[in-house]
Amino acid sequence: MPEPTKKDETENESAPPPPEKTTPQEGGNEKGKDVVIREMTSSSDEDDTSVSTPPADGMSKPAERKDSVWSLGEGAPEESEKRDDTQRSTLFIEKPQSGTVSVGGNITFIAKVEAKDLLRKPNVKWFKGKWMDLASKAGKHLQLKESFERHTKIHTFEMQIIKAKENYAGNYRCEVSYKDKFDSCSFDLEVTESSQAAPSIDIRSAFKRSGEGQDDAGELDFSGLLKRREIKPQEEEPEVDVWELLKNANPSEYEKIAFQYGITDLRGMLKRLKRMRREVKKSAAFAKGLDPAYQVDKGGKVRFMVELADPTVELKWYKNGQEIRPSAKYIFEHKGNQRILFINNCTMTDDARYYVTAGDEKCSTELFVRDPPILVTKGLEDTSTYVGERVELSCEVSEDDANVKWFRNGVELSNDPKSRYRIKVEGKKHTLIIEEAAKNDTATYSVMTTGGQSEAKLSVDLRPLKISLALEDQTVRLGQEIHLKCEISENVEGKWYKNGQLIEASDRVKLYHKGRIHRFIIPVSAVDDEGEYMFVPDAYNINIPCKVHIVDPPKLHLDGLGENNTVTVVAGNKLRLEIPISGEPPPKVFWSRGDKMVTDSGRIRAETYPDSSCLVIDAAERDDSGPFRITLKNEAGEDTALINIKVVDVPDPPQAPNVTEVGEDWCIMTWEPPANDGGSPILGYFIERKKKQSSRWMRLNFELCKETTFEPKKMIEGVAYEVRVFAVNAIGMSKPSMPSKSFVPLAVTSPPTLLAVDTVTDTTVTMKWRPPDQIGAAGLDGYVVEYCFEGNGFSQGISTDLSEELGEPPFNLEADEWIVANPELTDKTKFTISGLPTGSKILVRVKAVNAAGESEPKYYPQPILVKEVIEPPKIRLPRHLKQTYTRRVGETVNLVIPFQGKPRAKVSWEKNGSPIDKNEINIRNTENDTIIFIRKAERGHSGEYNMKVEVENLVDKATIDIQIVDRPGPPEVVTIEDVWGENVNLSWKPPKDDGNAAITGYTIQKADKKSMEWFTVIEHYHRTSATINELVIGNEYYFRIFAENMCGLSEDATMTKESALIAKDGKVYKYPVYDDFDFSERPLFTQPLVNTFAVAGYNATLNCSVRGNPKPKITWMKNKVLIMNDPRYRMFSNQGVCTLEIRKPSPYDGGTYSCRAVNELGEAEVECKLEVRVIYHGVINPGEPLSLAGDNQLHSGLSFFRLLMDGVPPHIIDSYMREVQGDKTEGK
Repeated sequence: MPEPTKKDETENESAPPPPEKTTPQEGGNEKGKDVVIREMTSSSDEDDTSVSTPPADGMSKPAERKDSVWSLGEGAPEESEKRDDTQRSTLFIEKPQSGTVSVGGNITFIAKVEAKDLLRKPNVKWFKGKWMDLASKAGKHLQLKESFERHTKIHTFEMQIIKAKENYAGNYRCEVSYKDKFDSCSFDLEVTESSQAAPSIDIRSAFKRSGEGQDDAGELDFSGLLKRREIKPQEEEPEVDVWELLKNANPSEYEKIAFQYGITDLRGMLKRLKRMRREVKKSAAFAKGLDPAYQVDKGGKVRFMVELADPTVELKWYKNGQEIRPSAKYIFEHKGNQRILFINNCTMTDDARYYVTAGDEKCSTELFVRDPPILVTKGLEDTSTYVGERVELSCEVSEDDANVKWFRNGVELSNDPKSRYRIKVEGKKHTLIIEEAAKNDTATYSVMTTGGQSEAKLSVDLRPLKISLALEDQTVRLGQEIHLKCEISENVEGKWYKNGQLIEASDRVKLYHKGRIHRFIIPVSAVDDEGEYMFVPDAYNINIPCKVHIVDPPKLHLDGLGENNTVTVVAGNKLRLEIPISGEPPPKVFWSRGDKMVTDSGRIRAETYPDSSCLVIDAAERDDSGPFRITLKNEAGEDTALINIKVVDVPDPPQAPNVTEVGEDWCIMTWEPPANDGGSPILGYFIERKKKQSSRWMRLNFELCKETTFEPKKMIEGVAYEVRVFAVNAIGMSKPSMPSKSFVPLAVTSPPTLLAVDTVTDTTVTMKWRPPDQIGAAGLDGYVVEYCFEGNGFSQGISTDLSEELGEPPFNLEADEWIVANPELTDKTKFTISGLPTGSKILVRVKAVNAAGESEPKYYPQPILVKEVIEPPKIRLPRHLKQTYTRRVGETVNLVIPFQGKPRAKVSWEKNGSPIDKNEINIRNTENDTIIFIRKAERGHSGEYNMKVEVENLVDKATIDIQIVDRPGPPEVVTIEDVWGENVNLSWKPPKDDGNAAITGYTIQKADKKSMEWFTVIEHYHRTSATINELVIGNEYYFRIFAENMCGLSEDATMTKESALIAKDGKVYKYPVYDDFDFSERPLFTQPLVNTFAVAGYNATLNCSVRGNPKPKITWMKNKVLIMNDPRYRMFSNQGVCTLEIRKPSPYDGGTYSCRAVNELGEAEVECKLEVRVIYHGVINPGEPLSLAGDNQLHSGLSFFRLLMDGVPPHIIDSYMREVQGDKTEGK
C-alpha cells in the first residue's frame, strides 16, 4: 500500500539504526542509567518498535560519518569535561597513551584504576569519537580485557586492536565511573599506510553494515564507506502495511493489532476489512487502480493515483457517493495517463470510502485516518514500602478511559479477578493496586500507551526484627515435657532446628505460632531430645538459640535383641553379646546365671565399657543355653533384664526344585522344605538361576521368599536355564539344593497394533494393522483375521470407550462364532475380507501366530458397515493454474492437478469444448490426481482446457487457460510515405501473426544502397509510423522493420520495396533574417519537492523540475549545508528534472533537503522534509514527540524515553543529556 505523505507542519524526524547484537561487558552502565522500554502485546511475544524522533536544536547539524553508521564524528577531548565538576574525581593511576601503528599491526592501550577505596569493580567504557561504544564492536579486530591484582588492589583494563586498518585512526576515549565518582581520558591512534597498493573500493558495497551475517561480521567497522567486502544477496523484506497485516491475521489478533497501531474504531475497522477482502475484478479502463486501503495520520496528506488505459476518458472522484470538486483541500493532478488526487490536512471526517469512475468502470478504496497516540502526561514514581503494606502506582494519560497496559519486568499484567494485582481507572488517572505487598513484588513496573510509556521501581523490604523474649536453657528429666518459648516483634513464620537439623511438626513434636509468640513442645522427652535448639524467623538472617539437657537414669537398651530377649548362637561359634547401657552417673553392671555371678575371666565372662556391657562365650555349647540376668545400678535407680541364650545350627539344604510352568521370560518353580531346620524355624529361601552352558549363578531375590513357590522373571527367551534353592533360618543359610532340570522360556507374541479400516466396498472390507510390539525369539509366522456378524453375542452392557479403557474387547463371543477369513496365514499387514453381504455389520479381530501359538486378539472397537462410502469429488486446482498458464513454443508442459472423490472417480478432459487428441497431449489419471503432459508445446496447444471429475451423479469441474507463445511474424507492407530534406517518413501495418502474444514494439533499421549494411535506428517503437532523421544527403536508403513481442524479435523483417534518395538542393535558398527571440528566463521550479518518508536501508529519491535560460546550476543542501563529494548521495539532472538519490539511508539522514537553481538572471529554491523510518520485524510506527516534565525534558520535547524507544543506545542518550545540561548551565 502506498505510504501517505504527512502534512508540511510535521517536524523533521530521524531515528538511529537498530543496535547490533552486542556481547554484555562486565563494566556495563551504572544502575539507573540503562533503561529499556519495550512495547508489549497481549501475547508473550515482544516486538521491537521504531519511533522517529525530531532532532533537537543542539543536534540539528549532522555529524560527518568518518567511521561506520554508528560514528557521529570524531569526539573532542573536551567532551568528557562537560560533566558536572562535583562528579569528577581522579580514579586513573595510569591512563592510556596515544600511539601509532602501521596497517595490519597490533596495538594495546592500558588503563589502571586503584581499588583501595572501592567496594566493587568500577564501570569502564571505551569510546571512539563522541558516541561510539566499542563494547558493541568487540570481535576479531577488537578485544577488551580486564584483570585484578589482589596484592596491589589494582584493576587493569586493556583495549587491543588487531590487524589495524587505516580507518581505525582517530580520537578515542576511556571513561571510568564508580557511584558518584567519574574520570575520563582521551587519546589518539595514528595508523600509517603500508607499502602495499590500496585495494579497489566498491562504493556500492561500502554502504553494507557489518554484523549482519556477512563474513566480516564482528569486525571493528569504523568506516563502512571505506571498507571492501563481498556483496552477498540479501532477502528483501516486503514493505509492511497494517491493513495487509489485518487481512492475513487471525481474528483473535485484531484487537492487539488495533491497539499497536492506534486504531480505536475496531468495529468500523472490521466492516471495512470485510469490504477490502472482496476480490477486485480486472478493469479495461484502468491500467492501474487504487490500492484496497490507505492510511494517514490526522492532519497529514494522502495521495490517490490511478493510471488510465485511455487518457481521453473522463474521470470523476467521489467520497461516500458525493462527487469531489477541486479546492484547497482537494487537488487534482494529471501526469500522462496518471490521474492523481491529493487530500490535504486530513481530519476524521475524511475517514471514508472513495472511488473514481472512468466511463462505466469504477475503482474504489478505503481511507483510514488514525487518531493521535495516547500520551503519558504524568509518569510513575519510584516507591519503597514494607511487606504487607498496600501499594498504589499511579499515572495520568492525555485521554479519558484510554487503553493502557501495565507490565511487571516486561511481562504484561492482566486485570483478572483472581490476580493479586488490581487496576483502577478514574478518567485520565490509572492506578495499579497491590493490597498486601510481598517481598517478590520488588520489580520494575511500567505502563504503556499507544504514544508513550513510563516506568518506576517498587522496592518491598522487611521491617527490622527485635527479640522480645529469647529462648532459655533447660534441664529436663527423661519423660517429662520440654517447653521452649520465644517472642519476636513481627508476626512472621519461622523454623525450629536441633543440632543444625530442621525439625518438622509430628505427633510427638508440637509447634505453635500465635501472633508474635512461637512455642516448641515435646510432651514426653527422650534421651535423643538432648541438644542445641534454635529458632530462625523466615526471611530474616537471625536465630534464637538454647540448650536442652536430659537427665537419664540407668537403662538397658535391648532393642537389638529378638523376641523375649532371645539370642541365638550357632554351636561352636563364639558369642559376643554387647548390650548398650546409659545412665548418669555411669551405672555399675552385674551379670549372673541363676545364683552364680559371671566373672570377668574364663570361657564365659563379662566385659564392661563406658556405654555398653558384653557377655562373651567362647566356643558355644548346647549346655550354654538358658537365661542370663544383667543388672544396672546408680544413684538414680536400677534396671535389670533376662537374656535367653539359644545355641542352634544352620538347616539342611532343600531337595532339587521342580519347574511346573514356563512363559515368555518367566517360569514357576516349587520345592519341599528341608528335613532338618537346624533347631531354628526356617525364615525363608533364596533362589538362584544360571544358564545351562554357564557356571555363574545369579541371585534372584534379595528378600527372603516365605513360600515354597517362586516365579523367576526377566529371562531370555529361547535360552536353557537351571535353578536352585537355599534354606535360611536365624542362624544362616544352608548349602544349595541340587539344580533343577533345564528348561527353555518360550511365549507367543503380543497382539497386533493399530488395527484400522482401510477401505470398504459393498461386498468387501479391507483391514490394515501394524506388527506386534513384542515378537520374541519364536519369531512371527503370520496373522489370522477373524470376523463375525453383529448380533451374535454382542455385549450390550459395556460401552466401547469404557471397554478400551479397561483393556477389554467391546463384545464377548464364543470361539465357534468367529469366522476365519484367511484359512492360510498371511504375512502381510493388510487383508481384504470378501464375500460379505451388503448392508451387514461385522466385528473384526486379528491374531499374531508363531511357534508358541496364537497371541491375544486385537479387536476393532466398532462394528463395520459393509457399504461403500461415497466421497464427493473435489478438484484441488493449484493457485498458479487459476490464471493463464503461459509457455513458449518448444517448452514442456507438465501439469499435475490433485483431486479427491470415492469410489472410482472418473476424470475427463476437453479442449475448447472438444475431446483432447491423446496423440498430441498425454493424459495420465490416478486415484488422487491427473497429469496433462505435452513434451514440446506448439501454438495449436493453446486454448481452454476443461477438467471434469465424476463420482456417480456428483460432478466437479475446473478450467485451465493455456497460452503457447512464439516470436511474431514480420510486419506487413512497409511504405515510404514522404521524403524531405534529411528526413524520411515510414508507415507499416502490424504483422498478421503476432505469435499468440501482444506486439510490444518494433525495431527499425536502415541500410545504404551502396553497402547494404544494416544499422538500427529505433528500438522498442510502439507506433506504426515513424520519421527517420539525420540522413546523409546524396545517399539512397532502404529500410526494414522487425516486430517484437514477449518472446523477442521476429525472425524476418519487412523491407521497403523502393529506396529513399536524399537529394541535394538545386539552388541555395536564402533564409530570411529574423531578430533572435529572447529566451532568457530566471530559474523557476515547475514541480516542487514533496515531504516524504523513506525506509532505512532502501534507496530514496527526491525529485523536482526547474526551467530557466541560461541553464541554471543546480545545487543540493541538507539542513542548509551544501552536499558535496559525498558518496552517499547521487545527483542527476535531465531535461530540467532534478533528482537526488540517497543511497541506503539511515535515520540520521532525515532532515530538511533543499534544491537551489542559480543562473545570471536570479535564483530559486525549494525544500522538503524527509523522515527515515526503521523497520523492526516488519512493524513501522512513526510515533509523535513526547513532552515530559522534570529532568527528563530535553530540547523541543525530545526526551530520554523517546530517544530510547527510537533505538538510540543508552550511553549516547546519556552523553547527549549531559551536553544539554551543560549548555543550560552556561546559559544561566
